[in-house]
Amino acid sequence: MYENNHPKKRYRLTLDFVSQHISKTDSILDLGVKNPLSQLLKSKGFDIYNTGGEDLDIDFSSVENSTTEVVSAFEILEHLVAPFNVLSKIKSKKLIASVPLKLWFASAYKSKTDPWDRHFHEFEDWQFDWLLQKAGWQIKATKKWTNPTKKIGFRPILRWFTPRYYIIYAEKV
Repeated sequence: MYENNHPKKRYRLTLDFVSQHISKTDSILDLGVKNPLSQLLKSKGFDIYNTGGEDLDIDFSSVENSTTEVVSAFEILEHLVAPFNVLSKIKSKKLIASVPLKLWFASAYKSKTDPWDRHFHEFEDWQFDWLLQKAGWQIKATKKWTNPTKKIGFRPILRWFTPRYYIIYAEKV
């Protein structure tokens, strides 16, 4: 069901959450280019389209011109300098979004090889909720989960108990 090189737990829990809140008859605009998660959702019967790789801090045309019922943002908002801007421009009535949570025992993610793959934000749940509310969204459902690793050490042990991912389903106010 999930390929070996993809985060099985995160994909499974995301798919389960989406299935609980979004109908397969709803069209979805996924913020970000095609990726393994959007392809998994498509393979499970969801009508999902991706944005074209534009800078969502500056170019809001994809969300402003979209006629989809749903916008999804899986692990992308943390990469934006000002996620409020794109969130407030969304015309769709439903939003499903996930973000990595800030971990007190680890610094924000920054790729060593890709200069674009870094987190400008890692949210606490209340911060993400507040951002969504300020952008005109009412949260209807949430879920958190951990991201354990098979490494040895103090921080890997903490990852077994500390939630790392946060997903929400919200509707436009």
